[in-house]
Amino acid sequence: MRVVTVPPGEKFLFDLLAKAREEETIIQTQDGEHFALWSLEDWEAFDVGDSNGFGEEVKATAENKELAEYLAARRSKRKHIPLADVKEKLGLN
Repeated sequence: MRVVTVPPGEKFLFDLLAKAREEETIIQTQDGEHFALWSLEDWEAFDVGDSNGFGEEVKATAENKELAEYLAARRSKRKHIPLADVKEKLGLN
């Protein structure tokens, strides 16, 4: 993942980021491509290894108890939005 620093004076982008701090935001290009934007202020990362093998990474992730506990706690606290509602909001019916 790449980190891009927003240069000073980018008012439109700063306004967009301010909105994303309050509510997850989907950005849509004129040709219909979608991007998700949300704050990572409360983001947590978990080390699952440094293997180049996908199967090994999957196994290490599955065996990470700290990650599993975090995901279970997070799943029980967050509001869920049905996929049908997302599709309707995006006009993808």
